[in-house]
Amino acid sequence: MDEILIKGGRTLRGEVSISGSKNAALPMIAATILTGGQFVFHNVPDLKDIETICQLLVDLGAKAEFSNNTARIDTTGLSHYEASYELVRKMRASVLVLGPLVSRLKRARVSLPGGCAIGARPINMHLEGLQKLGAKIKLEHGYVEAQADRLTGGEIFFDIPTVTGTENLMMAAVAAKGTTVIRNAAREPEIIALADMLNNMGADIRDAGTTVITIHGVSSLQPVTATIIGDRIEAGTYMVAAALTGGKIRLTGADPLHIKPVIHKLREAGVTVGNDDSSITVEGGGPIKSVDIKTLPYPGFPTDMQAQFMVLMSVAGGLSVISESIFENRFIHVSELRRMGADITISGNHAMVKGVGKLSGAPVMATDLRASASLVLAGLVAKNTTRISRIYHLDRGYEAIEKKFAGLGASIKRVPAE
Repeated sequence: MDEILIKGGRTLRGEVSISGSKNAALPMIAATILTGGQFVFHNVPDLKDIETICQLLVDLGAKAEFSNNTARIDTTGLSHYEASYELVRKMRASVLVLGPLVSRLKRARVSLPGGCAIGARPINMHLEGLQKLGAKIKLEHGYVEAQADRLTGGEIFFDIPTVTGTENLMMAAVAAKGTTVIRNAAREPEIIALADMLNNMGADIRDAGTTVITIHGVSSLQPVTATIIGDRIEAGTYMVAAALTGGKIRLTGADPLHIKPVIHKLREAGVTVGNDDSSITVEGGGPIKSVDIKTLPYPGFPTDMQAQFMVLMSVAGGLSVISESIFENRFIHVSELRRMGADITISGNHAMVKGVGKLSGAPVMATDLRASASLVLAGLVAKNTTRISRIYHLDRGYEAIEKKFAGLGASIKRVPAE
């Protein structure tokens, strides 16, 4: 198993191309289940999670090829309805096949999902929504079994916005009889990207990106070619890296409108951020000010940027409070940052971060995807050397992260585990 070795202290400068969004690509690839035919996706990130979803489709009877950031999927022969534990345990987003399987094959058997250890993240809202559409649900031996001769439109209300729940039920509803209304829907850019693809396939989805989505069922769908939007969380990670190292990085391939809360907080912290239609430029160098952060559903500050911003606050001047309102276990990276000299105190879902000026390199262990990114950022700004183990989490969500940072001037490389 590989590790990442970083010698910190270098100022990062240059340009980095942001990869396609994993969180947009996964539901869009799952949507190919809805109808038979050949789909093509461009700007697909080369990640373990993409490999997993493609293998899952192959297990269901589809054909999938991936090369040079292009995925070609043929769902003509898709006929199996069971998503096995061996694949679903690797990635929570595998549950996204549930809705489209019930829609096309009238039944689905999907293992309860795995993925990052950042909280329970139950799928009860997915299941309750499918029941509102007429599916019969049974939980047995670690699997969800869903069956419906034909789904029927209905009204769904989420207690809290759920991204994968909104996506799953959008896909289930596109061919349902009648009209479906999803209230308190998630509003993320990835939701809009999926809705755009489904509408291009012939669906009738209205007001995606708002809290109320209306879906009029259609009788048929057809395959499409689609391009994956830029990854706003990867972009945010490199933006924080520029601020941390006092450097200047120009990012291409990301939409500034998708990461407005991150831009706002960076500016509040004293970082210079500029943007146009095609790029974002971040320049550090001045003193970093402490700012408070509370994670919220989109368009609030993203929970997927909380760990990275905590590193920035660890070297800021003063005290900041970071409040995590989305996932209950998303401070598990704190113990590793403390090993590097960070002064962080946890109280419930609040982290009090006192800036220490400098971090020190240390051997640390990644615990989930975004925690892994935070340790890379900490290593880039720390004195001496940082060795990060269990980097398979990184490979689930960041394409060629060590190569991209090396291209910006970092001393970073992937090495065999000691």
